[in-house]
Amino acid sequence: MTQEEDLEDAKMPLLDHLVELRNRLMYSLAALFVAFLFCYYFSQDIYAFLLEPLADILGEGRRMIYTNLTEAFFTYVKVAFWAACFLSFPVIASQLWLFIAPGLYRQEKRAFLPFLVATPFLFFLGGAMVYYFIFPLAWRFFLGFEQVPGTSELAIEFEGRVGEYLSLVMTLIFAFGIAFQLPVLLTLLVRVGMVSVDALARKRKYAVVIILTAAAVLTPPDVISQVGLGIPLYLLYEVSILIGRRIEKDRLRREAAEAAEEGATTV
Repeated sequence: MTQEEDLEDAKMPLLDHLVELRNRLMYSLAALFVAFLFCYYFSQDIYAFLLEPLADILGEGRRMIYTNLTEAFFTYVKVAFWAACFLSFPVIASQLWLFIAPGLYRQEKRAFLPFLVATPFLFFLGGAMVYYFIFPLAWRFFLGFEQVPGTSELAIEFEGRVGEYLSLVMTLIFAFGIAFQLPVLLTLLVRVGMVSVDALARKRKYAVVIILTAAAVLTPPDVISQVGLGIPLYLLYEVSILIGRRIEKDRLRREAAEAAEEGATTV
């Protein structure tokens, strides 16, 4: 069966596409809602997990506060929602794949599927890095500005708000998670032919400037977080070049095989 015939068999009327889209969205929202209920039940435990890097540094006898009557409640709601997004992502991604897969050639399906699998893996890798490596270093840096009371000085002591802490933590996790999608983006551009590997290799110095700028924008204004994001991003950039070279070699080999097959058919 040719690619055109394969795609022709997968065509559906517009109304059927809309019905299919509605069903996929309903399944995704249902998965998100169920995950939200589950995560809200454990929202305090999830927040305690996010708080652990700071609690380990502060030690016993310290506290977090909230200054608005509804702040703690909405903080747990936000925790449950973001955790539900993580938990339900495989279902949402599978529904997205089931919706777009019928419109792809078989070769395009094989090419696109690895990127769909790599996206959540790299996101969780970025989140794990910021949680286990960046948080302890950054929190120690910021808490270094505390002052114990002296004979003529008042104490400067940290008392964090639960809502502000969650916003900072989630911002960093999403910043690292999204930034770690760099190999997916670059290799996808190489595969579709929008960017060449040689161009990526030649533009390294510009890539370094862009990476440092992105690290400065996405992270708090401290050197630890910026370097902690900048170095992995540059390494991922180099990994993207290596993967891109392999993709281009496979493409050239496939094109050579197709040309040889066409030549043999013509003869």
